[in-house]
Amino acid sequence: MGTVEEESSLAAFLRTVNVGDVLTGTVAEITRSGTTVLLDAFAGAPVGVIGPLDLSWGSFGGSAADILEIGGRVSAEVIAVDLPGRQVRLSRSATENPQLWAYLKSLRPGQRLSGIVAAIERFGVFVNLDDRPDHPVFPGVGFITMPELSWHRFEDPSEVVSVGEHITCEVLVFDTHNGEARLSLRATQPDPFQQFARRVHVGQVLHGPVTKVVPFGAFIRLADGIEGLIHLSDLTAPTPEVSGDAVQVGDEVTVIIIEIDTLRRRLALSRPMV
Repeated sequence: MGTVEEESSLAAFLRTVNVGDVLTGTVAEITRSGTTVLLDAFAGAPVGVIGPLDLSWGSFGGSAADILEIGGRVSAEVIAVDLPGRQVRLSRSATENPQLWAYLKSLRPGQRLSGIVAAIERFGVFVNLDDRPDHPVFPGVGFITMPELSWHRFEDPSEVVSVGEHITCEVLVFDTHNGEARLSLRATQPDPFQQFARRVHVGQVLHGPVTKVVPFGAFIRLADGIEGLIHLSDLTAPTPEVSGDAVQVGDEVTVIIIEIDTLRRRLALSRPMV
């Protein structure tokens, strides 16, 4: 803890710093949790901090010591001012890739972007966006996580898109750590759950096949892309259709809707009274 005068001086400095400012300084310490920087604008203490994910988009998996050295000069953009923690959070990636950073900062949630599917991975899809800067590492600046590919259940992303396909997506957020525009393909399509929820009501009896059995129950398909959960306590109750202690995938069952959660897109089911 510094003196009252030092703390007052630091507080006054932090109030002058804004997100988006580019600051320069000298590397003071390098640790696994981050790199501290003695800023030129405030020599009282090394209050600048570059997190391990904000060092460089071109050095994933590397350490700060591979990129920086104590006493070396660094330029970075302010991404947050932590007044309670008395720190300025910095991104070196921003100044290392200014054109790409500026492009990604200009994007707004809900904005629609088009591009070519550049690569399909088990964790998502890279999109080579039209009229965009290149990414220093990835095959595309746009990225779609698995849940944002489709409203419908699928096992492999190649069931939804194919490499070389031209698609249109909505912007979700600028991922500052990876230098990506996180996108949603399903946001450009009608949500089948909301459409289904408007057609049915609590207490309605429906029929459908079991699509998946889990330790706490089973999922029943009630329409194309629409599934509801029936809990184990209801599955083990004797019914005219099912005897024994459980159901199997493919079994046709009769269920009743007991809850429609449009916010979380969930249907709770039970057995109708016999």
